[in-house]
Amino acid sequence: MTALVLAAPSAHATPAVDDVTARKIDELLAVRAGQPRDRGALIEALSSRFLGTPYGANMLIGSASQPEELVVDFRRVDCFTYLDYVEALSRSATRAEFTSNLIETRYAGGRVDFRLRKHFFTDWAATPRIAATDITGALSPAAVPVTKRLNAKADGGQYLPGVPVVDRPMTYIPSSAVDDAVAAQLRTGDYIGAYTDQAGLDVTHVGIFVMTPNGPVFRNASSLAQHNKVVDSPFFDYARTVPGLIVLRPL
Repeated sequence: MTALVLAAPSAHATPAVDDVTARKIDELLAVRAGQPRDRGALIEALSSRFLGTPYGANMLIGSASQPEELVVDFRRVDCFTYLDYVEALSRSATRAEFTSNLIETRYAGGRVDFRLRKHFFTDWAATPRIAATDITGALSPAAVPVTKRLNAKADGGQYLPGVPVVDRPMTYIPSSAVDDAVAAQLRTGDYIGAYTDQAGLDVTHVGIFVMTPNGPVFRNASSLAQHNKVVDSPFFDYARTVPGLIVLRPL
């Protein structure tokens, strides 16, 4: 069987899913049912079940010229679909609720449409349904406010034809300022974006902050050759490889 592909925007449709994904959805819904409703603990428990899942690039289907399809495939994930699935699962008790919450998480206004897809990490804190609060500016006096023209390339073109350019105020913490004081204010389950200086983009990678007995980690679907799967990377080591961090706290 193929992965779940739903072209219609109905949140209550129940199309077939591939066997691996179907079993995983049921497993994770059972995990969610057995967890306390603390958001951080719930996100950690759900996200941990994806550790080792192979990385897959460009998992979603749709463009300005190709109809958008709702894709659900737990056999492989990219960094954004990984967060989509964890966030939607954390709000769901049934498969129907998961489908509905995935649509609300991935698309503005809950409509399956390429133009309404939340293509940018900061959309989660700026575009309904709001999934998280941007707390970056409160974490460090070194935090830097900027406004990015999302989707606008430096040469005047667009990364995503058919998607509007949006002026988006945001704040990032430079990697040199990501220290123990910052980490002490983070919570397990916070969503972390790797800020980029590149015009038109907010982040280049996303993951989840998790505090472990051995220190903080960045849980992410890594495309690096030595990983190519969902892994826990040492948080400070990862932070030093990017220009800075944006932190969204789940609601």
